[in-house]
Amino acid sequence: MPFRIRMGVPEMEVYWNDLIHRHDAGHLGKDEERFLKKLGKALRFLEQDPRHNSLASHEISDLTHKHGMKIFQSYLENNTPGAGRIFWAYGPEKGDITILAVEPHPEDQKRGAYQRIKISAFPKTSSGGNG
Repeated sequence: MPFRIRMGVPEMEVYWNDLIHRHDAGHLGKDEERFLKKLGKALRFLEQDPRHNSLASHEISDLTHKHGMKIFQSYLENNTPGAGRIFWAYGPEKGDITILAVEPHPEDQKRGAYQRIKISAFPKTSSGGNG
């Protein structure tokens, strides 16, 4: 059973909607088009199997401890150390994966880089509350 991909609020939802709107209007630059294509492919893999080999998904303990929930990182490209990263968590409802942040140019080799990542909140659940 595939997962339902949701965008965190407000940052990821705003970012995603802007990217899609500008793509549909033909207003993305070449780098943004390439980025959107990689992001779309990674989201499809994540939807089908969060443990897909090319995602190299793994928990980021610094973020898990900071935010009090398990937060995972997946790569936008396989075998590319400088590739962008997707930060996500399971929830808010069963079968959901929420995208909490996307970092096109991560600096995870620098001390404290994960502390600088702005994590979005879970979207509201169908019952009206947050996960």
